[in-house]
This record gives sequence, C-alpha cells and structure tokens, in this order.
Amino acid sequence: MYRTHTCGELGLKDSGKEVTLCGWVQRSRDLGGMTFVDLRDRYGITQLVFNMETDKELCGQARKLGREFVVQAKGKVRERSNKNLKIPTGEIEIEVTELNIINRSELPPFTIEEETDGGEELRMKYRYLDLRRNSVKNNIILRHRVAQEVRKYMDSIGFIEIETPALIKSTPEGARDFVVPSRMQPGTFYALPQSPQTLKQLLMVAGFDKYFQLVKCFRDEDLRADRQPEFSQIDCEMSFVQRDDILDTFEGLAKYLFKQIKGVEFTEPFRRITYSEAMENYGSDKPDFRFGMKFQDLTTLVKGNGFQVFDGAEYIGGICAEGCSEYSRKQLDELTEFVKRPQIGAKGMVYLKCGTDGTLKSSADKFYSQEDLGKWAAAMDAKKGDLILILAGEKNKTLTALSELRLEMGNRLGLRKKNTFVPLWVVDFPLLEWDEEEKRFFAMHHPFTSPKPEDLHLMEKDPGKVRANAYDLVINGVEIGGGSVRIHDASVQQLMFKVLGFTEDEANAQFGFLLNAFKYGAPPHGGIAFGFDRWVAMFGGQDSIRDFIAFPKNNSGRDVMLDTPAQISEKQLNELQIKVDLKKQD
Repeated sequence: MYRTHTCGELGLKDSGKEVTLCGWVQRSRDLGGMTFVDLRDRYGITQLVFNMETDKELCGQARKLGREFVVQAKGKVRERSNKNLKIPTGEIEIEVTELNIINRSELPPFTIEEETDGGEELRMKYRYLDLRRNSVKNNIILRHRVAQEVRKYMDSIGFIEIETPALIKSTPEGARDFVVPSRMQPGTFYALPQSPQTLKQLLMVAGFDKYFQLVKCFRDEDLRADRQPEFSQIDCEMSFVQRDDILDTFEGLAKYLFKQIKGVEFTEPFRRITYSEAMENYGSDKPDFRFGMKFQDLTTLVKGNGFQVFDGAEYIGGICAEGCSEYSRKQLDELTEFVKRPQIGAKGMVYLKCGTDGTLKSSADKFYSQEDLGKWAAAMDAKKGDLILILAGEKNKTLTALSELRLEMGNRLGLRKKNTFVPLWVVDFPLLEWDEEEKRFFAMHHPFTSPKPEDLHLMEKDPGKVRANAYDLVINGVEIGGGSVRIHDASVQQLMFKVLGFTEDEANAQFGFLLNAFKYGAPPHGGIAFGFDRWVAMFGGQDSIRDFIAFPKNNSGRDVMLDTPAQISEKQLNELQIKVDLKKQD
C-alpha cells in the first residue's frame, strides 16, 4: 500500500504509531537544524519533521522538495511542541524516517493557497490545480453531499431514478439548442436536451408514477453568475397528483436538504404568493423576502400638483428604507445614478426624508406642501428617521427598476444575510406571453403547461389573461426550481397549440411522439425541476455556480483548460457532409 493513513485523520490518540502518508507538498520551512514540510491530500494537512542531527541525508533530501511534489513519507507519530489548533491534525507531527519522491512538479503558475495570486482566467486554465485549493475542493465535496442527500430522500418517498437520453430531437420554445450532426443520417441533427421535459412525461404515460433524475442539461444562451451552458437539474415528475400534492412533496425535499446540509429546520409551511402579487409588490417574480420594503403604489396620491415627472407617468411607486433619513446628498446622488444605469433604465429618483425631528424634506418639495408630504409618509407607513425613495414612468419598467433599487438598498443596509433563508412559492404565473416582434403568443413555461381550469374559457377570447397551473420555489431572491401541472387532455393540448400558432401538421412534426403517447392513456401528472447547481451554491454561501462545478466554462462559454469550442478537421466535416463558411468579420 502507498499509505496507511490520510493527511487528515491522525491525532494524539495515534502517538507512537508507525505510519505512511502520501500527498502533495503544500510548503516547507527550514529552521536551522530542522525542516518542516506540510503534506496535503484531499483530507487535510499533516506536518512532517526532519532533523539534521539525527539524519543529515534525509533532512537534506527534504530541503530539496518543491511545492506540489508528490511524496511518500514513513515515520512515527509524535505530539507537536507548537500545536496548531486551527487544523484537525495540528496536535501531532510525523518524525520522518523514510522519504520517497513519487513525482516532481514544475513551479505552479499560481500559489495553491486560499489567498492565491492567480486570476480567474489563469485558474480556469489550470483548473486541476485550482481544485487542490481547500475552498474549491470543499465546494465539490459539498456538491457530492447534496447529491447523495437528494437521492436518499427521493428514494425514501418512493421515487425511481431513471436516465434519459442526451441526444434528442430539437423542439421549439425556450433557449437555443446545442445541436449535434449525425454522420449516419447526413443533413440531420440531434439536439442536446435543455431538460428532459417530454421524456419525463412519457415516463408518466409508461406508468412510472414517481420519477426523478440528477441530469445534465444544455442551453445555448448568454451566461451570468448562475448560468452555465451545461448545468444540472434535479428533475422530477409525478402522476395522479394536483398542484398542492407536488408543492407539499418538494417542500419536503427542500426542508430535508436544509436540515441535513445547513442544520436549518423549517417547521412552518413555506409562504405562497401569486405571480401578480409578487410583481405588484416587489417588481420581480423571484422576490427576496429576507427583508421588507414592499412597494406602495402612490400614483393617485401624488399626481396633479404640476410636477411633470409624476403627472406624465403611468405608474409611481415607492419603497421605505428604515432609519436612512440621514443619507447624504452624495449617497442619494449615487442611488439616482444607480437607477439611471442603462440596464435599469429609470429616468431619475425622487426622495422624501422623514427627519428624526419630524421635518419632511423632499427633492420635489417645490411642488408639494408639508401636508402633501405628510400624506406620502402616511401612505408609506414611514416613521421618523425613515427615507422614502420613489420612481415613476411606464408601469412594468418602473416596477423592474424599483425592484433593483429595493435589492440595492437591501445590500447597503446589510439585510441580505447569506445564512438567513426565506423560501416561498410563487404560483399562478401567466400561461402565455406576447412577443411584439413576431406578433404572437409564446408559452411562458412550455407548451405542455396546464392552464388553470377556471381560466380555460379565456384561451381563445383573451389568452393573455390565462393563468398557468405553474409554480416556482424562490429562496433569497433566487429561483431554485420551477414546474407545473401538465396538460393530459388531448382537446386542451390541441387548443394550446392553436393559440401558440401551430398548425396540426406542425404540432405533429415537432411533438408527434408525445401526442401519440397521449392516445394510450395519459394520467394526470406534473412535476418540477430544481437548479441543482444553484442549490449547492446557495448552501455554499455564494452567488456564482462556477466554483461548484468541477470544470466550468467562462463567461464566453469557453473551456480555457481544454481550449474548446474548437474547429474540427476537414476530414470530420466531410464525414458529416457539413461545409463551414467562416465569413470574415469587418
């Protein structure tokens, strides 16, 4: 055996044992007649000690070790005189009697330390070295733990994990597909699945009434902190269920994961709000409920005083930031510039300071009396010392801008604490959304999402008002998962395709395999898909999913370690009967 123990398990109880360790040299220190080497493996760090007086040759050998050398060390465990209680093995060291260099290492391009000197792009290029850093290694171990707990819980409530294919048919709606050419069927293409949506519905038709899968999904879309071109889902589907059955089941999974991974116990049911409530009161379908600052519609109250910013606006809304009336002019100017950024798009901001002495001061007080401003404060339920921030304009844009302002104030006031978790369900999403360019409706979720039964009569009369039997689990302002009850009635499905603008032939061409299956007895069914990477990142206290994926892509969708995507050879292109036309860019 190369080793008898790992570098993270020895303690005082092992004093006097003869042991063999293997690992990487983290660092070494020469102190006169003694040399100390920190040996690292996946499990931890153990200090090796070499004594010039007792073994000059061995100590000389140790002094030639470089960072990241792979070595084997044999020796006796003894108590350390200068203990390091910050690490589990910090009370002992190994008095080395034999040292073998298994493999030498070139000087790494960055230090393998928590406070590394490597920039992100460099660390991604040498990701296998970055994974040796403790924090990144622990992220990957956390991912493993969460995956095992998911499987344990789902198995305990009768779900079966079933794999679905990674080469499927391209279907419309959603993001762009990644496509794979077929050599055996020239001119045809597979698509990598954006999710196993139709496949899991087929499993319901097949009679597997409780399915789940930890599955890799692919979407060719612009990237951000919580997106990668390939990502993982906890994909789930159930038969003979209604919406509340599904929510109760997967609320159970969420509570279980919180308890097992974070030691956080939720005893009360998760709050449920409708999509319309979320948008009207928080300007977002994924509101962060760790803090308040609920919107107040001030449109009727503030209009009619000759202030054109308000009088010409469709909607005027405000938030109240507690205890912020002492904000300086500089701070208020910063907030104004924040909401005017192109990605937010507000034209400006109006404030009202509710002074601790009872005075009211506004950037619009030229147009409003103290009595008027008092009515604003009363409508906002503002107290002495509070600050009211108001935006005005076209309603949907203003709600979105106000949402960003609310989150910014939450950050500034320290209200978005990483270890505080407030889950909620957002329900009753719109079934359809109108695309102004194409002049038609698109499915907000996918074409198999069931409308709420009480809204069915609106499908042809007023499709934009139809609510979906759909839901999202939102935690701390992040959509962790989403799903819906599915359509299982053929006539409702045909109506859905009609509203979406599909002809019967087009619907059969795209989804014939599923429609045919539904002819043979489709049970009522529904499900949900959780963003597994987002779950793990949230448990790890970070916003970006990248460090919780072993080999992620950068913001341009490139793997700089493998140097891909890359061109393929002319021979491969000829086999696939594909011609690539690389037009020169100006």
